[in-house]
Amino acid sequence: MHTTKISSLSKMLLFIGALFLIISLFVPIWSIYLDAPQYPEGLSLKIWANAIAGDVDIINGLNHYIGMKTLHTKDFIEFAILPYIIVGFAILFALTALMGKKKLLYIIFTAFVLFGIVAMADFYRWEYDYGHNLDPNAAIKVPGMAYQPPLIGFKQLLNFGAYSIPSIGGWLFISAGLLSLTAVLKETKFLKKFSKSKSTLAVLLPMIVLFSSCNNQKAEPISLNKDACTFCKMSIADGKFGAEIITKKGRVFKFDDLVCMNGYVSENNATEVKKYFIADYTKDNQLIDATTAFFVQHEKMRSPMGGNIAAFATKEEAEKTATEYKTALLNWGTLNKQISKNVQ
Repeated sequence: MHTTKISSLSKMLLFIGALFLIISLFVPIWSIYLDAPQYPEGLSLKIWANAIAGDVDIINGLNHYIGMKTLHTKDFIEFAILPYIIVGFAILFALTALMGKKKLLYIIFTAFVLFGIVAMADFYRWEYDYGHNLDPNAAIKVPGMAYQPPLIGFKQLLNFGAYSIPSIGGWLFISAGLLSLTAVLKETKFLKKFSKSKSTLAVLLPMIVLFSSCNNQKAEPISLNKDACTFCKMSIADGKFGAEIITKKGRVFKFDDLVCMNGYVSENNATEVKKYFIADYTKDNQLIDATTAFFVQHEKMRSPMGGNIAAFATKEEAEKTATEYKTALLNWGTLNKQISKNVQ
């Protein structure tokens, strides 16, 4: 029998989506990171639902030299209305769950998607305006140069690398959209072919994949003979000894030797490092998680900066090499302490 009511599962998804939208008001929605040699830890803009935060004053000072307009929360009408729009959608999500009408679900989902498209278009327009409409009397002028950050992803702007990615609030917003999409798919019988257990898995999978991708950032491949070591500035040429860190801000720093990586971390804030990667000695330029790798140190390894340390993905491979060179097997904790002491 045809019904106009949505299922209990769809109601639960909408309530969770409403909760995610409310939480997004209290955390940054979007982040733009600027990375340059003179700012090794980078600069950041944190875009909240009602304000711009982060290193705003420093970035405004830099923008002054290239003729960009300064950034001020009061100059954006979006910050005055966006919190109300988000609260409005949260209420509509909850009301749809309480009323349980399919037609209302479809209308709210369509409106939410359209709002997302309009919001991203407005964000692009804002970036374009600030990146292209420059003061002709600026101290630094590069003919044909624009300073528009990427809508999402990475872009090189003179000596600054600009990263634009969703922040916690943005991922919550996307998750709310995925939850409502799952409800729509279920109510349109798209998921009918799945069994109850498989249907539940299909509902949860988008969120699992989404949050896993946020928390398990993969290594960025090293371009041999092109990328330079962040610490010693030499070109990274040997794919058996390269290393890399990713900070909590999402910045990637590459090194030609484990010693250089530890030297850089020792001189900077180690608590800001999110991921450590090291090249697998048995493969050419393939990075693995340094914290779970096994290490062998011997003078015959001859790494670029004299660390002479090889990393292995498996204990068996490391033990084989350690036996060959008649030396001990090392783990990340022991090795890291040893190198840090030598660097200091």
